[in-house]
Amino acid sequence: MRHIDVRPLTANSFAPFGDVITLRDAPDKIINQGLCGRHHDLAAMDFGPGGQAGISLFDAQPRTLPYTLDMVERHPEGSQAFLPMTQEPFLVIVAPDTGGKPGQPLAFVTAPGQGVNYHRGTWHGVLTPLAAPGLFAVVDRIGETPNLEEHWFETPFTIVGDTP
Repeated sequence: MRHIDVRPLTANSFAPFGDVITLRDAPDKIINQGLCGRHHDLAAMDFGPGGQAGISLFDAQPRTLPYTLDMVERHPEGSQAFLPMTQEPFLVIVAPDTGGKPGQPLAFVTAPGQGVNYHRGTWHGVLTPLAAPGLFAVVDRIGETPNLEEHWFETPFTIVGDTP
C-alpha cells in the first residue's frame, strides 16, 4: 500500500481544490442589533447549467487513522460544500485531475469549525469524520443530469498521521 501523511488544512494548500470555510479574523458586518458578526460569501458555489442549490444533512460514521483510501469521486456539474455541525475534526482528501483521472491524493485534517467547498469537478474522498457525531450540512447541486463520477484505485493508499 502507498502512504499519504495528513497535514493541517489551510486556505493556501487547499486553494487548487476549493475553499476553506472558516471565520475570518473580523466579520464583514455586524447585524442583529450588534450581537452577531456576519462572515459573508466564504465560498465560490457553482451549480452549473440546469442546477440549483440544495441543502442536505449527512450523518456519517466516524473513521480512524490509519485510513484506507481506495476510491475518490467528483461532481462534474457543481461544487459541494461540507459544513460540520460540531467542532470535531474531519479528514479532507483531494486529488488533482490528470487527464480525466485522479492524480496523487493529498490528505488534510480540519481544525475545529472549518468546512470545505470542493470546486466543480474536483476529485475528493468520501465524507470522513474522525469523531462522532459525523453530522454535516451539505450545500450542493440539485438537478436532473448525472453529477457523480467514481474512481477506484488499483492499489489503495493508507492515510496516516495525527489528528488535532
